[in-house]
Amino acid sequence: MEIGDLLFAPEAGDDGQKNQPSPLLSLKKDLDFYRDAISEVSADIIGEGLSYHPIFIAHQHEVSLGEVILDKEELGTSWTIQAATLEEFVERGIIKPERKERFVKQYKDPKSFMCLFVIVPEGANFVFYPYKDGNKIE
Repeated sequence: MEIGDLLFAPEAGDDGQKNQPSPLLSLKKDLDFYRDAISEVSADIIGEGLSYHPIFIAHQHEVSLGEVILDKEELGTSWTIQAATLEEFVERGIIKPERKERFVKQYKDPKSFMCLFVIVPEGANFVFYPYKDGNKIE
């Protein structure tokens, strides 16, 4: 799933109201601001051999998963980002062990895309968001 798939609310209902932009538009804005920092953390996670599958948790409340790397309160932004790994997601039961290989096959190149686990009040979903203008981490 791409971030654009989440940006607009479902079609207008019988009440005739127009579609409203999703609050996830603020996530896109924050990700554009955070890209370089997330890219560096991803490269560190991979380079240090911690995981070949870094996952970044994007949320607006408290989450007890991973480690905070970008705090919305400190940065004056709307979303906090925490760094975790596929292995932690499996250990915590978020990804079932029998689904790990399927997840790995769906996982996009971490040098080109950040893997996000976006948590909103309605639920959570994985999203792959590209690093800016073809910039790849080394």
